[in-house]
Amino acid sequence: MNIKKHIPNTITLLNLFAGLCALIHAFNGSYREAFSLVCLGIFFDFWDGFFARIWKVQSPIGLQLDSLADMVTSGVVPGLVMYKMLGDIQENQAQYNLTEETYYMGVVPYLGFLITLASCYRLGKFNVDTRQTDSFIGLPTPANALLIMSIPMIQFQYSDVDAIFDTLSNPYVLVGITALSAYLLNAEIPLFSLKVKSFSWEKYKMQVVFLVLSLILLVMFEFIAIPIIILLYVILSVVNNTILKKA
Repeated sequence: MNIKKHIPNTITLLNLFAGLCALIHAFNGSYREAFSLVCLGIFFDFWDGFFARIWKVQSPIGLQLDSLADMVTSGVVPGLVMYKMLGDIQENQAQYNLTEETYYMGVVPYLGFLITLASCYRLGKFNVDTRQTDSFIGLPTPANALLIMSIPMIQFQYSDVDAIFDTLSNPYVLVGITALSAYLLNAEIPLFSLKVKSFSWEKYKMQVVFLVLSLILLVMFEFIAIPIIILLYVILSVVNNTILKKA
C-alpha cells in the first residue's frame, strides 16, 4: 500500500474541514475566527499540491477534491461573509433599514453570493483550462477569499478611523467590491502561480520577491495590507507579462 498517495488527499480534506468550521463561525458573525480558519484552509491547499507534485502522486480525483474543498473554503465562506456584512448593515444602520416602501432592498445581501457563483465558475474553468498548468488566468479563489475575509478584519482594526470604517460599512461600497471580486476571478488576466514545483531561484524569483514584500507589508500594516498585497499581485503579474512579451 502506497501511503504517500493518500497524504495529499488527506490534506485536501483538512482544507475542506477548515472551510466547514469557518462556515459555522461566519454564520454566527465570528469573523475573526472564520478568517483564521480560511487562512488555515488555504495553508492546507498549498501543501496538498506541493506534496502531490514532489512525490509524483497527482491524480484526477486529487484535482477534483482540491476544487471541491476550495469551493467551500474559498467560495462559499467569503460569499456568506459578504451576505452577513450586507445584512448587518441593513439591520443596524437606520438609513438602510427595510420598510414597506423599500422591501425590494431585501435582496441586496444575497448579492454577496455572486462571489460564490463566480468562484464556482472560476474553479470549473481551472479544471479544464490547459493554459493554467503553470500560471493562473484570473484571480485564484484563495487570494479572492483573503481579500473578502479581510474586510471585517480591517473594520475591527480601524474601528476608530471614521473614514475607513464608514467606507467599509457602506452597502454600495461592499456591492462594488463584490462585483469587482466576481470580475477578477474570471478576468482574462494571466497571473503568476505561487505553487512552487522545484527549488530554483531563476524560475521563481518573482514569487520569492512577492512573498518577501507581502510579509513586510503584513508586519507593517496588518489586515489592511491584504488588499494592498492582492493589488500588488495583479500589478506584478501584468508587469511580468509585459516584460515577457517584449523579450
